[in-house]
Amino acid sequence: MNELPDLIAAHPLWAWMALGAAFLAIEVATGSGWLLWPAGAAALTGLALLVLPLSAPAAIALFAILTIIATYLGRRFLRGAPASRSDVNEPLSRLVGHRGEAATTFEGEDGRVFVDGKEWSAVLEGPGPVAAGAKVEVVAVLGGARLRVRAG
Repeated sequence: MNELPDLIAAHPLWAWMALGAAFLAIEVATGSGWLLWPAGAAALTGLALLVLPLSAPAAIALFAILTIIATYLGRRFLRGAPASRSDVNEPLSRLVGHRGEAATTFEGEDGRVFVDGKEWSAVLEGPGPVAAGAKVEVVAVLGGARLRVRAG
């Protein structure tokens, strides 16, 4: 019954690597982003035990300290990439910022524009009138397939 503690005491590097691998496997399965840091801390603790002869309580304390430091630094400096403007579920949102031209003369606020090879219903933002062929820029996508544009 004492074989497992004796094995861990004889080979602490592999015990810490196994703990790190378990944390990493759970992280991969869940994708939480929180267990990556303890996995790395466990690996570093195992490597530290190759060089430093630490007791089990000291190794656990080192693991705890490394986990806190790794989590703090990882969350502070390794932020996720900012979400892109384009959403696969909202393909019209990619039109914001694109330039096109007025397909018709805007009567008051309403008109039609030609952007990205298609003609769209549009609402003019800012002062009008805008003649057919004038350059416009898409500033927003309104409900449905209607764009808000401004001259320029």
